[in-house]
Amino acid sequence: MKSAKNIFLTLIVLFGFSSCESELEIVPITEKAANNFYSNEQELESAIIGVYAQLQTGGLYGLDLIGVGEISGEDSFEEIAANDGGRFGQLDDFSTNPGNDLVADIWRESYEGIQRTNVVLNRITAIEYGDASLKTKRIGEMKFVRALLYFNLVRLYGDVPLVIEETTSPFDYFGQGRTISTAVYAQIEIDLSDAVQNLPVEKEMGRPAKGAAQALFGDVQLTQGNFGGALTSLEAVVSSNAYALVPSTSEIFGVANEGNSEILFEVQFTSGFNVDGQLEGSPAGSQFRPSGTAANAKGHNLPTQAFIDSFEAEDTRLNDYVGVDTGANPFYYSTKYEVSATGANDGGSDHLIIRYADVLLKYAEALNENGRTAEAIEQLNTVRTRAGLAATTASTLADVQSAIRQERRFELIGEGHRWLDLKRYGSAVTVMNAFFASTGASVSIDDNKLVLPIPQSQIDTDPDVINQNPGY
Repeated sequence: MKSAKNIFLTLIVLFGFSSCESELEIVPITEKAANNFYSNEQELESAIIGVYAQLQTGGLYGLDLIGVGEISGEDSFEEIAANDGGRFGQLDDFSTNPGNDLVADIWRESYEGIQRTNVVLNRITAIEYGDASLKTKRIGEMKFVRALLYFNLVRLYGDVPLVIEETTSPFDYFGQGRTISTAVYAQIEIDLSDAVQNLPVEKEMGRPAKGAAQALFGDVQLTQGNFGGALTSLEAVVSSNAYALVPSTSEIFGVANEGNSEILFEVQFTSGFNVDGQLEGSPAGSQFRPSGTAANAKGHNLPTQAFIDSFEAEDTRLNDYVGVDTGANPFYYSTKYEVSATGANDGGSDHLIIRYADVLLKYAEALNENGRTAEAIEQLNTVRTRAGLAATTASTLADVQSAIRQERRFELIGEGHRWLDLKRYGSAVTVMNAFFASTGASVSIDDNKLVLPIPQSQIDTDPDVINQNPGY
């Protein structure tokens, strides 16, 4: 899988996957080139590999999606606000502007990935596969990835253009404008419903199986307040017995632990592999380290002292998930992303998009919201026990809800969940304003700051119908 992704990097150049310069990257390839190239199973399989390669990019799971999901919350911060022109620093005090490169990169690279899935889904029906079940599986994979990318977009930007057909002209979707978020969520659910039906139970590294689609569906339903639907989706993952927590929190992350029983879906990275100047490693290990501690360390996404102090003394995750720079001004950092010996921005750690501990805690949340609090406590304690902690003392629905939310902070530190969790809970504004007040910062936010600004370059491309989010 990893070597295949490297091979496809050459194909990206040859067949022009990034030929459109507008932010809404819906035209990655000309019709003539596509018609000539995607004519058999082997060629389409190369295109599918390109979809997974897109998830590695810096605007997606290489760096930016992780950072925006953490630094916007209260548990991590940017060491030097001006680093990289304030790309991440602006997230810290909610001063992000429409010209911020991070805002543009997430948008552009998401739509590039969506167009790649659209190309495959448009063409795969007409192409004969030697194994019909493989063709069905590939359709499920592409619908899963498209749903994942739109789920990120709608949570981060609100209403976004909904493009689910392959386009061959850059003018096809000018004038379309932004689609209301409820319609985007409806399409996400259609894609995930299809993915659940099409994907097998068996997991293959770097690709989603049925459990990943069910887990993502549960997350989508939780986000919309559909606790009954979420319970059904997440319970299906747990009852499948296809996944399990590894025995120790020291055995989850890092190259040595790849492919373990806890991983439902990951984006793969390989250190030390270079194809035509394109590295297959992740920049997260380098850039999520304190400045001066590694090559190209940027001090992005560093845990706050207050958050570190809130860990229980017996919690194994404090040592297994967190490192500390012991210099004159010590900083903490996530050890979930390894720094590579080959140099900067070339870490080999896969990014775990969905893992079983996350699923169990969301399952506990759904159980609790459906009045099955005793069962929710059991699932919560499963995660706590693995971390060396005693069973929770929470017993009421409200207390268990609070305990689950707190547990997610410790279990998922640094992985890009905190800000999205706060938004899902409906407490982001309250929590962040209380945080700023406690630190003496002259910052306060309102509901307008719950989404990022639309990239200015996108508005400039299609100004008649692409409007800016309020407050920007």
